[in-house]
Amino acid sequence: MIPLHKLEKLPYTLRLRKVIKLLSETEYRLSAGMEVPVAEYAYLRLILELLVKNTPFPLEAVQVIREAETALKTDHGPNRRDLIRLLNTLRHILLGETGRAPADWDFIDRDGRLDPRQRRCFPGMYVYLEDIRAPFNVGAMFRTAESFGVERVFLSPFCADPKHPRAERTAMGCVSILPWERFSANQPLETLEGPLFALETGGIKLRDFQFPPQGLMIVGSEELGVSPHALAAADASLGRVSIPTYGTKGSLNASVAFGIAMQAWAAHQITGN
Repeated sequence: MIPLHKLEKLPYTLRLRKVIKLLSETEYRLSAGMEVPVAEYAYLRLILELLVKNTPFPLEAVQVIREAETALKTDHGPNRRDLIRLLNTLRHILLGETGRAPADWDFIDRDGRLDPRQRRCFPGMYVYLEDIRAPFNVGAMFRTAESFGVERVFLSPFCADPKHPRAERTAMGCVSILPWERFSANQPLETLEGPLFALETGGIKLRDFQFPPQGLMIVGSEELGVSPHALAAADASLGRVSIPTYGTKGSLNASVAFGIAMQAWAAHQITGN
C-alpha cells in the first residue's frame, strides 16, 4: 500500500489511477469471496477522505464517497454486497475523472473460471457467425450462445478471432468452454447437417417463426448482413427470421439482435412453442 503522503504528492491523474487500481483490487477480492483485512478497510477510508479533500468532485460523487466511508466504518465489517456496488460506482466515477470511458477490460469477471463439465446445451443447436468484424461483438455472441445452450459455434474465414483479448474479455470465459471452429475459405454451409435459417431483415417475424429442435442460425456482418450465398442457403431451407422494430432506426446491433433471437430459440427448445 502506497503511503498516503506519497499518494497525495502524485500528479492528479496519476493519483486517481493509483486509487482506481486499489479499488479494483479490493472489489475483486470481495467479489471472489476472499477475506479483506480490517487494516485495508481503514486504509481505504483514509484514501476516500483524501479524495474528498483534494478533488473538486460533483455532489453525486461526493455522496457515493461518503456512503462508502460509512460502509467501511461498521463495527462488524461492511456489508459485502453493498460495498462492492459502492466501490464499483466510485471506481467508474474516478475513471471518468481521468478522461477515460470504461472499456470491456475494465469490468471484473465475477464468475471466475468456468467448468465445462457443468455446461448444458441443446444437441444440434448451432450458430454460424459470418464476417462479424468487431471482437467485442464476437465475445458478446459467445457469451450469449453459451448462456442459451448452443452446442457449437462456427465462424466464417473473415470473422474476428474469439481469442482476441477484447473478445475473450467480453465473453467472460465462454470462449474456453464453448466448442467452436472456423470454416475454411471454400467450405460451404451445406456441409453441416440440419436445417439452416438466417437472422436477417425481411423474413418471418420472430413470434411467428418455427424454430427447429436442431439447426444452424446464420448471423451476418454488422455492416452488410448475411451474404447472398448464405441467404440463398437459408431460403432453400427454413428461411429468415426477423425482429420487428418500431423506431426510426430499422436495425439493431448484431450482438443485441443475436441475443433476442437466441432467447426465443432456447425458449422454443424448452416449451416446443
